[in-house]
Amino acid sequence: MLPAGGTVLCAVSGGADSMCLLHLAARLGAERGFTVAAAHYNHCLRGAESDRDEAFVRDWCGENGVEFYAGAGDVAARAARLGQGVEETARQMRYAFLRETARSLGADRIATAHNADDNAETLLLHLVRGSGLQGLTGIAPRRGELVRPLLTTPRTEIEAYVSEHGVPFVEDSTNADTAFTRNRLRREILPLLRELNPRLTESLSDTIRYLRNDNDYLNARAAEACLNARWAEDDLVIEARYIAALPAAIAPRAARRLLEMMGDGDTDCSAAHLNAIVDLCRGDDPSAVTFLPGGRMAQRVYKELLVTRQADPLPPFEAVPLKLDGVTRAGDWRVECRPADGPADARPDGYHFILEAAALEGGAVLRPRAQGDEITLPRRSTKTVKKLFIDEKIPRYARERIPVLACGGELLAVAGLGAQEKYLARPDRAGYELLFTPMKERMEG
Repeated sequence: MLPAGGTVLCAVSGGADSMCLLHLAARLGAERGFTVAAAHYNHCLRGAESDRDEAFVRDWCGENGVEFYAGAGDVAARAARLGQGVEETARQMRYAFLRETARSLGADRIATAHNADDNAETLLLHLVRGSGLQGLTGIAPRRGELVRPLLTTPRTEIEAYVSEHGVPFVEDSTNADTAFTRNRLRREILPLLRELNPRLTESLSDTIRYLRNDNDYLNARAAEACLNARWAEDDLVIEARYIAALPAAIAPRAARRLLEMMGDGDTDCSAAHLNAIVDLCRGDDPSAVTFLPGGRMAQRVYKELLVTRQADPLPPFEAVPLKLDGVTRAGDWRVECRPADGPADARPDGYHFILEAAALEGGAVLRPRAQGDEITLPRRSTKTVKKLFIDEKIPRYARERIPVLACGGELLAVAGLGAQEKYLARPDRAGYELLFTPMKERMEG
């Protein structure tokens, strides 16, 4: 999980778990030869307490020589705009910040402080709400660059570690609020279960490990079947027989895998939706269709299954000149621009960056993408905008509504993806700060 010679970005809230992770990673990094950095996301949900947490982590990192990166966002406003829960919105925004920071930093891993008790709580929550095998496997130890080094460590051991090493931490006041389901489970239900089994965390950790082994095997068989799928532009096509022939324990998993291949790994499709896809493959109707959440659809086209998005492409917006000190409306986006010097520790993301002032001389415009548009994002190779949209799984119907910033025939930035690396402002050089904000959440499908 923590490779020698690499860089590990630790997600640090300031609580005991994350401070234990950061302290331990810093010690191991010195011993094993990897670099450690810390990232803190301020959700702006607890007023002065949120700001206190950020300042605490920043100060600790400064005192201990750990590189520190901070992000912030108005979680409550975004949750209201999207009509979804605050906790889910906070998670989405936090992980987007962590991944963008890791990318700009060149980090090999993002480490979070989930522990064995968190995993046990997740299993019980899924069991209470109703879940298949996938949900009963708890929190994944690793998913791509995301790792959880403390996942098999009980909270009691973490508390002992921070006490023994004198590691400071802050308390989140909302952890005591039993209006949150997880807090109620942790404070009221788990103590009762531990009266029945004092080793409850260890027992549930064993159960999760057994279930994960079974689940991994079934998913591997489903993935093998999906190797027969092929891309037709942005659509995924597979001969229906490959899904129809699978056992009942594997076929719905293959349907989910197809959706994941389209970039919908966090799909909200229910078991009924997945079974409907399987029924398409096993049925006799050569043109049957099933509609899925998020504007997706699965369609039987004679002997093949087509997985696509049902929405028609949105029309492109009219190109508009960029106001160099003000707000410009470009399609469904709001673009703020103001004079600013390039910061020495600039860590731009896809929505917020500072460009050299000279790059905008001559009249910059916000326009839809054009054929042949290319861009070199920080720490990445040159790609066409079309290829980036495909790589980032941006729905085809939404692509003409995403503004690109251009000046004098040069592409400077793409909203949500980032800026041309060579035009990013250097330290203490005159520039313009740009903030891209989607007015409608079309990119989320």
